[in-house]
Amino acid sequence: MFFIDPFSILLLVLVCLFFVKVTCGSNQNVYPNFPPGPKPLPIIGNMHILDLKRPYRTFLELAKKYGSVFSVQIGTQKMVVLCGYETVKDALINHAEEFSERPYIPIFQDVTQGHGIIFAHGDNWKVMRRFALLTLRDFGKGKKTLENMIIEESECLVNNFKSFGGKPFESTMIMNAAVANIIVSILLGHRFNYDDPVFVRLLHLINENIRLVGSPMVTLYNTYQSVMRWLPGGHKTVNRNAIEMRQFITGTFTKYKDQLDANDQRNLIDAFFIKQQEEKSKSPTYFHDNNLTVVISNLFSAGMETTSTTLRWGLLLMMKYPEIQKNVQDEIDKVIGSAVPLIEHRKEMPYTDAVIHEVQRFGNIVPLNIPHATTQDVTFKGYFLPKGTYVIPLLTSVLRDEDHFEKPDEFYPQHFLDSKGNFLRKEAFLPFSAGKRSCAGENLAKLELFLFFTRLLQNFTFQAPHGAKLDLTPAVGFTTPPMSHDTCAVSRT
Repeated sequence: MFFIDPFSILLLVLVCLFFVKVTCGSNQNVYPNFPPGPKPLPIIGNMHILDLKRPYRTFLELAKKYGSVFSVQIGTQKMVVLCGYETVKDALINHAEEFSERPYIPIFQDVTQGHGIIFAHGDNWKVMRRFALLTLRDFGKGKKTLENMIIEESECLVNNFKSFGGKPFESTMIMNAAVANIIVSILLGHRFNYDDPVFVRLLHLINENIRLVGSPMVTLYNTYQSVMRWLPGGHKTVNRNAIEMRQFITGTFTKYKDQLDANDQRNLIDAFFIKQQEEKSKSPTYFHDNNLTVVISNLFSAGMETTSTTLRWGLLLMMKYPEIQKNVQDEIDKVIGSAVPLIEHRKEMPYTDAVIHEVQRFGNIVPLNIPHATTQDVTFKGYFLPKGTYVIPLLTSVLRDEDHFEKPDEFYPQHFLDSKGNFLRKEAFLPFSAGKRSCAGENLAKLELFLFFTRLLQNFTFQAPHGAKLDLTPAVGFTTPPMSHDTCAVSRT
């Protein structure tokens, strides 16, 4: 859908070469003791050697030549890439504050205007992240806990899968809807039916944007914004979709504001408005409507996409490796039987827990990580990184670090099992990243992955349609889901 042939890319780059040379000149700043890397060409930098669809593959190859800390230049933007668990951990945990900013990325600045959590700067992201974490924690302790929400939603998902009677179906939108309903319940206090047209439209907008922001065309936009903003392409679609999403969110929380009862906080939006009232006399203010809009969008998008993508990888891998699927089902039958899976069962199910962890590791759904930036001048691993340096802590190099995983390129649940079959924690298991900018929804995602996965494997055996070949090549996008494929969910009862 988003394929761009090499000639078109070359033509666009040549156009960019001319206009950027005329309007911007070139940025040839050379810092003392900056990390080594391939020599950039004028204007295009190292773009000519970059796999624009899957740049993490290029970075892994460059690390073999230049080491665990190296630089690349995309257009005129210098970037530092960090590879391997030890190096990424050192940056994000041991130097957490120094690496806690986000760089300026045109497409995300267009969409968020610096608000929200994920791509916000300065104190804004800290305040909004703290609010989100506390609110998620409070909902987890409420009358209707997060676990109960997920259990109820997993039953709806099972019933939906049963409706296909074992015949092939494409699970992307269904899985997205089920996972999205958890965050919707937290944000709005209710759920949507999977075929609700408004809900389906929102899921489509998110899916399309996540695919597009990782596409070659949007990479070119981020590199040559001053030129590309005038040309058609994926960046235009991303902005249109974001506007439509904002309009829905604004219209939704307006009615909640009109019905606000400080003594009865029904959802995250209510909690935000209470904070907004408390903050009226303070300066600067953070609990304003623009932040609310982007926080909701951040939580809705991230809360749906990453977990549903991981679950889809899980089902595809169970289809690919039926013997592993059978082992999981045997453990489910032994520990849970026909009862409803609960999070307390996890400690008695080391094999299932290991399989879920290996799905996350192998699925590698955010291979580039979300880019970081330095908050100050810093000397790291002997190299000088000036304030504002664009940094990529390459997660794929962590999750496939040969020093920590015996078979990094294979799906191998034994990575997380000791010789006695007990669950084995791995320090290099960082699918949610690490440090101050790690995923705010990590605990929620862990709940969802275990409860949804065990409920589905308890009820179904997943098989490929007759004659289908299962492809484990990831799709292109900001995240890397499986390629579109059909699934047969054969009932076990």
